[in-house]
Amino acid sequence: MVLMSLSKEHRQRLLALAKNAIEHGVRTGRPLKIVLADFPAELTEPRATFVTLQKHHQLRGCIGMLEAVRPLAEDVAENAYSAAFKDPRFPPLEAGELNELDIHISILTPPEPILFTSEQDLLAKLEPGIDGLIIEEGYRRGTFLPSVWESLPNPGQFLKHLKQKAGLSPDYWSETIRVYRYRTEVMP
Repeated sequence: MVLMSLSKEHRQRLLALAKNAIEHGVRTGRPLKIVLADFPAELTEPRATFVTLQKHHQLRGCIGMLEAVRPLAEDVAENAYSAAFKDPRFPPLEAGELNELDIHISILTPPEPILFTSEQDLLAKLEPGIDGLIIEEGYRRGTFLPSVWESLPNPGQFLKHLKQKAGLSPDYWSETIRVYRYRTEVMP
């Protein structure tokens, strides 16, 4: 699992893009349209991202993609807009909140399956603070970014909460459950 390490300049450019996408959304009510030719090649490669918004250290929105389906810059702009205005857990962002926001971008590595023989075996293979996880069972699916380990540092609790996020009971287990791990490059 190889992280793509961006230069400080490219990281700052993505953060500025996310902020511009949110400000544009406040002004116009529409997503920001970007011109990919205006960005260096490193920022136009297909990458999956999540944009997390915090207000006074509390979650204010988080939207992202688990698979790389858009160029990096476009994915950041779309996810920033969606985190601000389309996260169903929160009302759309208002102009007065702009100066209170902290914007975090997570660029994901492609997910890799974790092979395990039991729930205990899976728990032993997790790397707290490093792994982002995707859990799948039938049509149910949920993910936690690696940053969630900060509030759920115990692997057992992490997995129980992730199951709940996927719509499963905390103690659910089956032989058909699938789990994938990914890593993130987080900015700032």
